[in-house]
Amino acid sequence: MMGFILLFGFIALMTIGLPIGFSLLLASFAGIIYGNYPITLFAQRMFTALDSFPLMAIPLFMLAGSLMSHGGIAKRILSFILGFVGHFQGSLGHVVAISSVILGGVSGSGVANTAVLSTTMFPEMKRRGYEEGFSAALIASSGSISLIIPPSIAMVLYGVSAQVSIGNLFMAGIVPGVMIGVLFLVYSFYIAKKKGYPIEGFVDKKERWKRFRDASWCLIIPIIVIFGIRGGIFTPTEGGAVMSAYAFFIGMFVYREIKLKDIPAVCLEAALNTAVVSTIIAATSLFSWLLTSAQIPQAIAASILSVTDNRILLLLLINLILLFVGMFIDSGPAIILLVPILAPVAVSIDMNLIQFGLIMIVNLTMSLLTPPVGTAVFVASNISGVPVGTLFKSLIPFWGIMLFVLMLVTYIPILTMWVVR
Repeated sequence: MMGFILLFGFIALMTIGLPIGFSLLLASFAGIIYGNYPITLFAQRMFTALDSFPLMAIPLFMLAGSLMSHGGIAKRILSFILGFVGHFQGSLGHVVAISSVILGGVSGSGVANTAVLSTTMFPEMKRRGYEEGFSAALIASSGSISLIIPPSIAMVLYGVSAQVSIGNLFMAGIVPGVMIGVLFLVYSFYIAKKKGYPIEGFVDKKERWKRFRDASWCLIIPIIVIFGIRGGIFTPTEGGAVMSAYAFFIGMFVYREIKLKDIPAVCLEAALNTAVVSTIIAATSLFSWLLTSAQIPQAIAASILSVTDNRILLLLLINLILLFVGMFIDSGPAIILLVPILAPVAVSIDMNLIQFGLIMIVNLTMSLLTPPVGTAVFVASNISGVPVGTLFKSLIPFWGIMLFVLMLVTYIPILTMWVVR
């Protein structure tokens, strides 16, 4: 009965349009009342969920992202990439595909990168005759892969939930993130040839070198963070602090696009984004604790394992569950909810939890692009003005690319795990 109250309450509240954090909190409150738990448990479990040093990385990465978005980093990266692909047909599409990998390594937020690319690239693509549906779909898909490219906030959440090395997760995410970016680039090139999209023009070596020097300050950000964490120089949390300090330095003193008067607005933006994520983490943790106390995750895991003992089919079933849940729940709460349920299943079939984390994050990256939630889709649609229905149709080839990489990650673990080893 407890499981019915929690799950039905959550779904009902989500259905009437209540934000996910409040839906989880109200459903959990009903579960506490029904289960005769002390009411103090409500605040206690939420506080315990947030009382974690590794989770301090999230507000620091949020602050770094805000500093970068205000510091002129994105436009320099885009200009740098255009200098190298401007002589290819469909140059602007290639810029979007390549920048997804670089920007992913800078901000770690799929929705933020989608917003940046939509604002900067969509008007230019539209002006040059690119099909609007294709442009918005490419931007939404490319922006979303920031969940996979390190440093990723989703990986921090998974690392904390599954108690695995965040540094190893960052390393493992490099290969699938780059693979998806490259395949997006190939598809963009194919469409550009088919539709006859324009060439932006050749840039000489002197201008390329100038753009590279201008962008080099931001291009080394992911290198500093990833190898600093992986090399044991600092923890992921300290890496977030290093990233914020570095972003502040280049925005204020190198590019000079951040002024002292901008700092309160930058900090407020980071604080609001952190508050949203923290509320969801706290609410999801309380909800997950109540589910666990009612033995629901164990029952679900046992049910999954009772379907078949075939490893290939079990992995397919896990992927289907993740894809389905991702259609309705954003990546953050989905990770905290599903790790206690599905991680034991992964362990039972001798799967490395780093590989399982990668499978989960690739699935949930797709959730940014699938109906009915599809956060990245709605961001791209709102900024570009392309109807959501049109955008979903244009996304079909991109879903296919991501499913292909997902199957490789699922069934050929050496593709990603060699980087960790």
